[in-house]
Amino acid sequence: MGQEKSCIIRHFSHYCSLNEDEKQLLRNLEESPSEIKAGTLLWEMGDSADEFCTLRSGWAYSYRHLENGDRQILEVFLPGDIIGLREFAFAQRLENVRMINDGVICHFPHRRMLELFRQSLTLTSVMFAIGSRQQALLTERLVNIARRSARQKMAHFLHEMYLRLRQTNDDISGHFRLPLSQEQLADILGLSPVHVSRTFTALSEDGLVFRDRHNVTIPDLNALSTEGEFDDAYLTDNVRPFFHASA
Repeated sequence: MGQEKSCIIRHFSHYCSLNEDEKQLLRNLEESPSEIKAGTLLWEMGDSADEFCTLRSGWAYSYRHLENGDRQILEVFLPGDIIGLREFAFAQRLENVRMINDGVICHFPHRRMLELFRQSLTLTSVMFAIGSRQQALLTERLVNIARRSARQKMAHFLHEMYLRLRQTNDDISGHFRLPLSQEQLADILGLSPVHVSRTFTALSEDGLVFRDRHNVTIPDLNALSTEGEFDDAYLTDNVRPFFHASA
């Protein structure tokens, strides 16, 4: 599978340059792909945690159910992401993971990760960077839910999704597909579905975001950034300076 077709290679290349051997190690993680339908549960909280999976295509999300029946969506996974990294040191799954839309995933056991660590310092460093980034995403999500207004929450989240998608898809230019339902957006942002609808309407009236079903257009990214008080520092990580310093 060529570099232009591999989301995981494009994802890792965001952090540093990869040689052909390193690309092949990543391709090996995308062996035995499985086509998964929208809504499929990949695993449940409490299941045995003995493997990761790469998301070759499609979107997925992790979540917890609360005692009152509410759902809190914790993370949104995009093509090229590795799902299950945070559970590497645990025997059981810490959260549920479900597909948002149809996609392709590739399962690989934890031992394959250890083999990758033994064979490549570069990929090991990138894996740590990805783990750090996932933690930063969760931290930013916590701040977004707890301390921002509905307009700021939505603007911030849409800006984040746009930038994350652009890192593996250079063709994105001011618009993208957001395959999330109103209920899922509500569970991500800590709002009600009705409030999500009203917030989209308000942002549209101000010319900040336009939504046509699952298609989102952002006419002015800087204006949306200002509305959401967005600081992209937590999305601009890379390990290139580390390798330059070690050269």
